[in-house]
Amino acid sequence: MGLDVVLYRVVRSAGPTRRCSYVPVEVVDDSDDVLLRLLTRARGGGRTPLLDRFDPAGELVVSAPEAPRLMAELRCLAEVAASPAEMTRIRSLAALTRRCMRGHDVEIRLEGD
Repeated sequence: MGLDVVLYRVVRSAGPTRRCSYVPVEVVDDSDDVLLRLLTRARGGGRTPLLDRFDPAGELVVSAPEAPRLMAELRCLAEVAASPAEMTRIRSLAALTRRCMRGHDVEIRLEGD
């Protein structure tokens, strides 16, 4: 399956069309499905409503204003983490989220297969 978490910079063009393009800045690779299994295990219960919206076959976009909410939900994931690999992945995602919180022209996408 696989899941990538990507920090994108949003580039808005000038002019009447105001198109946006997205430039990947940093990627947290989850080709070994560590984060995907953790998300699946932590789903439900109302503690991670933002992450509960993630569809493994789709994409979840987290804008800069939503990043603090994502950071709070990562703490909930850390509580159910069962291995050092899961904690490492959560720390990587938290670092990406902190970068998103500092920017106004960025977003995080959880991209499934």
